[in-house]
Amino acid sequence: MTLNTDHIRVTHAGSLPRTPELIAANASREENPADLQGYNELLTASVVDLVQRQQSLGVDIPNDGEYGHAMSASVDYGAWWSYSFARMGGLELDNDAKWAVEPKESTPGNVQLTGFIHRRDRTIFAEAYNDPTSGIFTGGPKPFPKVTGPLVYTGHDAVASDIANLKAGLAATGLKEGFVAALSPGSASRITNEYYATEEEYIYACADALREEYKAIIDAGLILQIDDPSIAENWDQISPEPSVADYLDFTRIRVEALNYALRGLPEEQVRFHLCWGSWHGPHTTDLPLADLVETMLQINAGGYSFEAANVRHEHEWRVWEDTRLPEGKVIIPGIVSHATNVVEHPDLVADRIVRFAEVVGRENVIASTDCGLGGRVHPQIAFAKLEALGEGARRATKRLW
Repeated sequence: MTLNTDHIRVTHAGSLPRTPELIAANASREENPADLQGYNELLTASVVDLVQRQQSLGVDIPNDGEYGHAMSASVDYGAWWSYSFARMGGLELDNDAKWAVEPKESTPGNVQLTGFIHRRDRTIFAEAYNDPTSGIFTGGPKPFPKVTGPLVYTGHDAVASDIANLKAGLAATGLKEGFVAALSPGSASRITNEYYATEEEYIYACADALREEYKAIIDAGLILQIDDPSIAENWDQISPEPSVADYLDFTRIRVEALNYALRGLPEEQVRFHLCWGSWHGPHTTDLPLADLVETMLQINAGGYSFEAANVRHEHEWRVWEDTRLPEGKVIIPGIVSHATNVVEHPDLVADRIVRFAEVVGRENVIASTDCGLGGRVHPQIAFAKLEALGEGARRATKRLW
């Protein structure tokens, strides 16, 4: 996570559209997990092609598109999370889906997550969420696990594949920096727990397990991106709405567990991704960034990625007028959105970048997307958005240098 020297660098939030061939291969593997005939070669070739495409669109800091986080359908809002289920031991299939359906009421000083389907935004806009023609989509139902034994990390071969494939792409393009996304302990701990005695014990067990994935990415010389929408998104999953103070107390243990998992790892190789959930919906119950920014900055990372392009949060760039960015760190604001099919004009992209640069310094802004584009918008639109992001960054550079 070095600083800009002569131009606004471009990256994105992680997930990119999978190819039809890769989606078909993943679907086949779901039916027959032992069938690896040609799969690894297809995955490597797909990642190399993708890194080359990112470079051609103006991306300075690419990744593997999260292609190792398997999607078996073109629309998938949850692969950033569900990939971890295949990389953890201590899990069994949760036929009751308590994480999604069980309602829980919070009280002052006792904050707990209610079931996913009882989110406050879904409750307020129940008619819209339940109307299949409304344009709102939260992802199709998939089997989720629950924790029934000691959590252990079992994904060593899978993360080694992620690393090798991205490195092959970097070698093919000559690009020096690349990142691999990994799940946070706070987000990992949102599935049903039937083993650990306390929430704290459970979250720290997630931290111990996921640290192995973090270390593998760091030790390979790549940038580790921590995916943690839960830090902001949990707010909407608490009923009734808590006080901000209670919510920040609830969040504190998740930040502390993440820092515990990152202990001793170089901050300059870590970036943190925060968002309010990638589903297409009203998001009227999102927590303002102003209430969360200082908590986010407590995370031991060299860069902070957050939504700033969608219309619920674009105005929050002004938060940085009153918030001091620690020395040597960067912000990675979303400049194009995953939440609309409209492709942003490059001049708008440039305007958004310049706003941030004028507040925190041109050297401290890396232009990105709000969230992953893969599985959320059509591939043709997703890559058009990346192209607009690259062109907008070039236009911003001419204004700033």
